[in-house]
Amino acid sequence: MDPSKPVRVPLPEQDILEHLEVLELTESDQVQRCDELITQHHYLHDASLVGEHLRYAATYRGQWLALASWSAAARHLKARDAFIGWTHEQCRRRRALLANNARLLVLPETQHPNLISRFMRLMLARLSADWERRWGHPIALVETFVDPALHRGTAYKASSWLQLGQTAGWKRDADDFYLRHGTPKQVWVKELARKACAKLRAPTLPPAWAAVEERVRPKCTYRVEPILSLMEMLRDHLPEYRRPQALGYPLAGLLCLIVMAMATGVRYGADDLADYADTLTQGQLRALGFRRDRRTGCHRAPKRTTFQRVLEVVYAPALEAVLLRWQEQLLGPSKDPLVVIDGKKLRHGGREIVTMVDGQGRFLGSALTPDKTNEVPVARELLARVDLEEKLVLADALHTCAETARQIHIEQGGDYLLTVKANNAVLHRELGNLFTEQALSPSGHAVNPCSNPREELPEGGDPGSRLPRSDPHPGGLSGRAAGGTAGESDLS
Repeated sequence: MDPSKPVRVPLPEQDILEHLEVLELTESDQVQRCDELITQHHYLHDASLVGEHLRYAATYRGQWLALASWSAAARHLKARDAFIGWTHEQCRRRRALLANNARLLVLPETQHPNLISRFMRLMLARLSADWERRWGHPIALVETFVDPALHRGTAYKASSWLQLGQTAGWKRDADDFYLRHGTPKQVWVKELARKACAKLRAPTLPPAWAAVEERVRPKCTYRVEPILSLMEMLRDHLPEYRRPQALGYPLAGLLCLIVMAMATGVRYGADDLADYADTLTQGQLRALGFRRDRRTGCHRAPKRTTFQRVLEVVYAPALEAVLLRWQEQLLGPSKDPLVVIDGKKLRHGGREIVTMVDGQGRFLGSALTPDKTNEVPVARELLARVDLEEKLVLADALHTCAETARQIHIEQGGDYLLTVKANNAVLHRELGNLFTEQALSPSGHAVNPCSNPREELPEGGDPGSRLPRSDPHPGGLSGRAAGGTAGESDLS
C-alpha cells in the first residue's frame, strides 16, 4: 500500500441516504467542475446543454457523489407527443413547460445502493420551483433518453418514470437539420404536476403556466395557396417602385409577409418582423418571390433594414384598400351588425393607432393618430368610410360626445352604444336620473286633462275628445297637430 495515497473509508449506506442533500450548482466554479466531471466520466463525454437548463449535485457532508443536468426538451419526440396528446402548434408554444434530464452520473468510487433513486426523488421534488425561480415558469413534465445497449433505466423505473417506447434514431445536428445515428434510445417521462398531460393539451393553459406561450416567437404557419392569392392582388394594385436589379425582395412579397406577421401576432416593428421572417420555410420564401442566395442556393429571408425601408415608403391607405378587398374576396361581405372602434398605443413606437373591427374581430380599417390630437377625430374619419345603416357602433367613453353621436345616427343612419363615466358629470347625472325610481303622483291632473279626475272618460278613452276639433284618433291620439289650438286647422 502506498502510504502517500489517502485511504478511502467505505461510507455507511443508511447514513448517506439520511444525510444526502441536493445542491443546485450556480457558481461558475461549480458549473465548471460539474462539466469537467461529466465530460470525463459520462459515456457521452459531452456536457453541453441547450436552452434553459439547471445543474445539480448530490452531496454527503460536502462530498459530491452524483451529478445531473437538465436542459430544454426535445423539439420533436413522437412517443412523448402522442403520450401528451397535444397538437403540433401546442407543442411548439408550450414545450418550455417540459425539461430533459440530459445527463445523470454517479461519480466513480461512490456507487451505493439506492443512491441514485434517492437523488432523483429529492431533485424532482424541487426541480419545478428551482426552474421557476431561474427561468420564470414551472415544469409540468420531464423526459429523458436511455441507451438500452448500456443501461436498463433502473434509476428512472425506481422513481416512477414511465417508458413510452424508443426514438427513431435521429439526432439534431443544426437548428433544423437532423442526422441518423442508428442507435434508438428508450423514451422515459414523468409528470411533475397532477394531470399534467390533460392540462398541456387543453385549449388554454392554467394561469400559472400561461406565461410560456406569451414568450414564444410567432411562427408563420400559412400554406402557399393563400400566400399566392394575396400576392396576386398586391401586384395588381400596388405597383413596384424599385429598379428590377434591386428586387431581391419584391414589394408584393414583403407586404404579404408583413400582413401574415401582423395576423400571427407580430406587433413591435422591424426587429420582430425580421425574427418572424426567419421562421419561414423554403417553400414559403419561394412563394413570396424572394431570390436565392448565390452561395448557399437557399431562398433568403429579409432583414430589419429591408422592412424599415418598405414601411417608410408604402402608402398605407392604398395597402388597406387592397387588404379589405382581399378579405372580402376570401370571406364575403361582412354581415355582423357591430362596429367596434378603439385606439391603442403602439409599444416601442410612441404612436397611437385607431382600429375598427366588427363583432367577430374582422378588420374594417385603421389609421394613425396625428401628433397634437387624439383618437376622436380619427375615429370619425374611419366611421365615415363604412356604411352604418342597421349597424351598432361600440366605443369607449372618450368617444361619448355630441359630434360623434350625431355623425353615427343622423348623418350615417346607425345606432350607437357609448360609455358614460363620472368625469362627464352633467350627462352622467342626467342618465342616472332616468334610471331612478320616481314616485307616482296622487293626483290624476298630471296625466289626465279632465277637470274632474274622478269623472270617467267617454267611450273610446281619448282624453282629448272633449276638446274642440279632437275627434278620436284610431291610435288613441287626437287628430290635430300636437300643441295646436282649437282654432287651428288640422295638418294632413
